[in-house]
Amino acid sequence: MVSHMTNEPGNQGNGLTPLFLVIAQGIEAGILDGSFPEGSQVPSTNELAVFHRINPATAAKGVAHLATDGTIYKRRGIGMFVAEGARAQLLKRREQQFEQHFVAPLAAEADLLGISPDRVLELVSASLTATRKEAAWTPSPSPR
Repeated sequence: MVSHMTNEPGNQGNGLTPLFLVIAQGIEAGILDGSFPEGSQVPSTNELAVFHRINPATAAKGVAHLATDGTIYKRRGIGMFVAEGARAQLLKRREQQFEQHFVAPLAAEADLLGISPDRVLELVSASLTATRKEAAWTPSPSPR
């Protein structure tokens, strides 16, 4: 599982992120990337527990975390489903986190180094372009 904040493998098992949050973040990532569209059913706590090899109570805590904030809701006897507007809610929250965790520190460091706002924009733009090229690149099939 990839962390939504770092694009690095998830912290499961290293003690940095509680397992129930790893579960919640995985479901959130699925909502954001379209794997779990609004109105669709998310995996059951038992399915999550088996997949991640964790206690079902831990998986249930991750699911409950998302239900508490309205991202998913329960249909009694059927399962948990992605709420209408969940993706927009997650995008708004993630944009706020992005600003707090990445943009604000970037701006502070640029100011400390005397880098102009125009130069910061150039650097970010170049980095985005390179990242998008890497994501779009696919290796050609090997000759047989």
